[in-house]
Amino acid sequence: MLSLADIKGLYESRFDNPPILVRACGRINIIGEHTDYNEGFVLPAAVDKYIFFALAENGTSEFHFYAANIKDSFNFHLRDMAPGEKVWANHLMGVLQQFQKDGVALEGIDCVFGGNLPIGSGMSSSAALECGFALGVSNLFNLDYSRKDLALLAQRASHEFVGVPCGIMDQFASLMGRDGQAIRLDCRSLNHEYIPLDLEDCELVLVNSRVSHDLGASEYPRRVAECKAGVAILQQHYPAISSLRDVTLDMLKLHRAELEDSVYRRCIYVVKENARLQEACRCLWNGGLERLGTLLLATHEGLRDEYEVSCPEIDYLVEFASEYPGVLGARMMGGGFGGCTLNLIRKEAKEKFLKDISKAYFQQFGLQSEYYFVRPVDGTDVVRGG
Repeated sequence: MLSLADIKGLYESRFDNPPILVRACGRINIIGEHTDYNEGFVLPAAVDKYIFFALAENGTSEFHFYAANIKDSFNFHLRDMAPGEKVWANHLMGVLQQFQKDGVALEGIDCVFGGNLPIGSGMSSSAALECGFALGVSNLFNLDYSRKDLALLAQRASHEFVGVPCGIMDQFASLMGRDGQAIRLDCRSLNHEYIPLDLEDCELVLVNSRVSHDLGASEYPRRVAECKAGVAILQQHYPAISSLRDVTLDMLKLHRAELEDSVYRRCIYVVKENARLQEACRCLWNGGLERLGTLLLATHEGLRDEYEVSCPEIDYLVEFASEYPGVLGARMMGGGFGGCTLNLIRKEAKEKFLKDISKAYFQQFGLQSEYYFVRPVDGTDVVRGG
């Protein structure tokens, strides 16, 4: 794990031009999983796990990137930009390509990045990578992009260069986060409101399974396609609908016979998850934390049984948590097939719970879990006076 000072020092040991410094946030999502690319609602928050950037123009058309956590470098000329085997570099080049498409005249950049945001944990390190770099480039070249514009640019980079058909949640949360608050985001209109994340005598703790199954890369676009297939069939009966955001449970049940079983289950999960999110927001406004915990567990059951993006390790962690005194709720967080569970825990039970779940998980799978305490923070930004 690296600090901002570490990244600045590594940059200065490699390059001459004084850099600007950027702190890019990871995110959690309290509830609303796989709803963003279905134009639904999500409830994320930017958190205090970061990727730090040091970057500057170099006066050429050459780009020099160094990924400090994995000690890997990538250099290229602007005219030779194309996707390659290094996925992390693809995310950065995808951002540059989007600026080019907007007519920005780019020059070469030297960039060192790294931090304490765990990769593969479900806290969206890839979006933090895109957003931090996009904000850095925007500042280097004095570009007139709003934070919302940069989030959309980063999403397009994922779609068009990296080849991941992601929703807008991760990029939006990374750039638009606010200290102490979650964001209720309408992924169709991008209208949003901030909801105080006051958990009283509870807190959110992430438990990292430290597994990442290969299914994630192939199954994510498949889920996107299955949801679209359901919408296409329903549109024959309801022309006004454009996504699962517009679909009701009654519609799905009425036309169940026309939908493949897997498509039906994907669709019904998304429709129910949107409803759970609205109730979860009311719980946060009104202090209904017990009910919020129940909603988290219901989301996990839907992700496991209807959306089928969980895995044995994650299911074990959630089941253990759901039966543990002082844990109000738990669920898988992120795209699926590994990563972290999100746990809503009473503070007095936290220490013993983490000790017991770590021991039980190791005995079951032979894996050492990790855990993270996170808090909502202001989103990705340039670090002044760093």
